[in-house]
Amino acid sequence: MADFKIISNRVIAQPITEISTTALVALGTRVRALDTDTSNYGEGGFIYLKGVASTVVGSVVTILEDDFSTTLLAANDIGQVAFAMSANVAGSFGWYQVDGKAIGKVAAGFLDNANVYATATAGTVDDAIVAGDRVKRCKGASAINVPTTGLAEFEISYPLMDDGIAA
Repeated sequence: MADFKIISNRVIAQPITEISTTALVALGTRVRALDTDTSNYGEGGFIYLKGVASTVVGSVVTILEDDFSTTLLAANDIGQVAFAMSANVAGSFGWYQVDGKAIGKVAAGFLDNANVYATATAGTVDDAIVAGDRVKRCKGASAINVPTTGLAEFEISYPLMDDGIAA
């Protein structure tokens, strides 16, 4: 799986895929990182946030910018969307991907090149059309189980949900 290394011009105390029970970086900090693994996902953008219960690697979350915390993405959410880089549960702090090629939790039957929608399962997305629940600026880049069981690849550029009826 991807192994992103920070390339921003600053010293960062916490690697992209690790969690901490204390904030090692200012909440809301954004960095660029480069995947150095054989998966070769290229460069991506990441934001440092507070975790929420039940987060696992690939959980899709909504960013609450008033305190830089997260909620697992759910139907009718409004706000910026990100993908968890670690099992960053409540009481923890870690990185979330907001730009580049990402990995996220998907429902059964998710197809390659699909539009992305919130589901009834918090933190999981699907390609089944649900009015108002499309995750914009996000597209499936693989079918389910690539790169591993229950996950899929995505192409993202600061994704968001606005609970709008029209695209």
